[in-house]
Amino acid sequence: MAVQHKAKGLQPNGPAGKLTLLRRATFDLTGLPPTTAEQDAFLADNSPDAFKKLIDRLLSNEQHGVRYARHWLDVLRYADMDGTDGGVMPANGSIYRWRDWMIQALNEDLPYDQFVRAQLLGNRYGGRPTLTVFGTRSKPEAVPQDQFALGFLSRAALTGNDRDQDIAIQAVETVSSAFMGMTVACAKCHDHRFDPIKQSDYYAMKALFDPLVLRRVPLATPQEIYSYGKALEAYRRQKEPVDQAIEKLIAPFHDKLYAERVSMLPPDVRAIVLKPERKRTEAEQKTADDYFPVLRIDPPKLKEIMPADVVKAYDALLKQQREIKAPPGLDAHIIVEEDSARLQQPTYILTSGDPTKPEKDKVVAPGFPFQPADTDFRYGRREGFVDWLTDKENPLFARVAVNRVWQWHFGEGLQKSPSDFGLLGGRPSHPQLLDYLASEFTRHNFSMKWLHKFVMTSAAYQMSSLPNAANQKIDPANASLWRFRLQRLEAEPLWDAILSSAGELDLTIGGKSFQIVKTDSKQSIFLPKDGTFEAKKNRRAAYMTRGYIPSTEVMAHFLQSFDVDDGRTPCPVRTQTITAPQALFSMNDPLIEEATAKLAARAQKAGDLPAGVQLAYRETIGRPPSATELDRALSYVGGDPAKLKGLAWLLYNLDEFLFVP
Repeated sequence: MAVQHKAKGLQPNGPAGKLTLLRRATFDLTGLPPTTAEQDAFLADNSPDAFKKLIDRLLSNEQHGVRYARHWLDVLRYADMDGTDGGVMPANGSIYRWRDWMIQALNEDLPYDQFVRAQLLGNRYGGRPTLTVFGTRSKPEAVPQDQFALGFLSRAALTGNDRDQDIAIQAVETVSSAFMGMTVACAKCHDHRFDPIKQSDYYAMKALFDPLVLRRVPLATPQEIYSYGKALEAYRRQKEPVDQAIEKLIAPFHDKLYAERVSMLPPDVRAIVLKPERKRTEAEQKTADDYFPVLRIDPPKLKEIMPADVVKAYDALLKQQREIKAPPGLDAHIIVEEDSARLQQPTYILTSGDPTKPEKDKVVAPGFPFQPADTDFRYGRREGFVDWLTDKENPLFARVAVNRVWQWHFGEGLQKSPSDFGLLGGRPSHPQLLDYLASEFTRHNFSMKWLHKFVMTSAAYQMSSLPNAANQKIDPANASLWRFRLQRLEAEPLWDAILSSAGELDLTIGGKSFQIVKTDSKQSIFLPKDGTFEAKKNRRAAYMTRGYIPSTEVMAHFLQSFDVDDGRTPCPVRTQTITAPQALFSMNDPLIEEATAKLAARAQKAGDLPAGVQLAYRETIGRPPSATELDRALSYVGGDPAKLKGLAWLLYNLDEFLFVP
């Protein structure tokens, strides 16, 4: 880089200040703001390796796994719910175990090749038999918790029998983009127009995953199963009369709306819908299923035609229904196994990717793009592919990974399209640097923690982000990395920073997701759904429910406002918008209202008012106020501790709270 800077006449920025580096690194590696104690300790450490010691401490913090699991889960399309109103994803309630496996794997510094193998095979050590000291061959024994890594594959199933071949199709498209940096999905309907990937390559890769089926795995002892049965029966007895009362209350309104919607259907569809289900043909049943979302009547629509007294009674019954909690489940849809019958079935090219339209004159054998001639499938289809994918000689495997890590540290990858290293993805801005990082990453046995430290101890990472007028004229896009890129907090660290500064953040690792809904009173209510989600409001946002259901708001308004994807497709780079709902959240949301009161209460306990102002600044923006800022803050407070709440509100609305220089 130094040569490039000199050639272009650029003067790179010097290092950032200590508190700036502390805040940058702490948010970067843990997604949390530095505490005042951490600020004091880092300022007091004048040793030459103070920053290296800071990085080591942050990488050993169990919150590091929470932060980077969120990055990887975006790429791998994690969702607590997806797609249908009665499919496997909404019902299983166990997908969070994959997220928790990933957090643990990252905290343990599971090598990247094993990290990928575990999610594709359920065994971090691979599936190829090895020769034992006794001269026999056996597959390496899997680590028990790696069964949860298969949540990556099972996450795609939207129906119990995988009717639409979602597991195989999504595996092809996510694996290729996430780990290979290739847009194989373009070849679903035709040969890739720009990269050397044929339609037959797509379906050959799909054949690797076609034998996979979803399995329900018990996660309990016999005694726990017996106790669960009793608890479940008690839950059903308690819930049944409430369900019946709701059904009786809404029946006339539901029937009225349903009849209106049926009357608007095309005559042939209307005839099918009105026909008893047992008399429908298979094709007719599919048509009826396709129109189910159109005919579904949701509570808001019912309320629109209900008298006020009925709405009140309905809300009371719904509240009563929500308060009856199901016992936590004892099993999980997290295991995907090869089904022997499916192994015997051929794979065809599908017209327009439609599973119901196989082109039976176009059979494809298991394979993948750029497959070597000597690929060994003797020990399994996936095993042969994964051996090639994770091989140290694979030119893309390490490069795609280090480019993602660079992007997460600097805000933009050396290859700007991190999931597309093909022709349309452009060329890396610093190809030699990318190659060097990939070779060193491989040489260090794919240690992700080594890679983080190597990148963060570079001069490029420790640069100041301050503008430079002369450099700006030469390189306004900062393509030559003459300064550090200003970073805006994503939704999750923003949420965490608010709760942390208020002294309310729950840092418990793992467990079920929590869900947020909005009531008519605009207050945030945190509700469990049939035991699937937790009812906690102060957990890290990485545990906040996300996903998509046509008839239900799954994603919290907060996540939607701050650009979090719902997991239906991979998200290699989050969109960053500046919108009114973001500003309104920072100004008016009940979370901000509660946080300002609690931060003000903490400031009041700091001693005198100057100490309280100092604490408020350090807890929110990671530095003490300047003399001018302190003077203005004290003038605003005017000796009235109650005004510290207004000061806290102001700090939460500063750009400096939202951005990390």
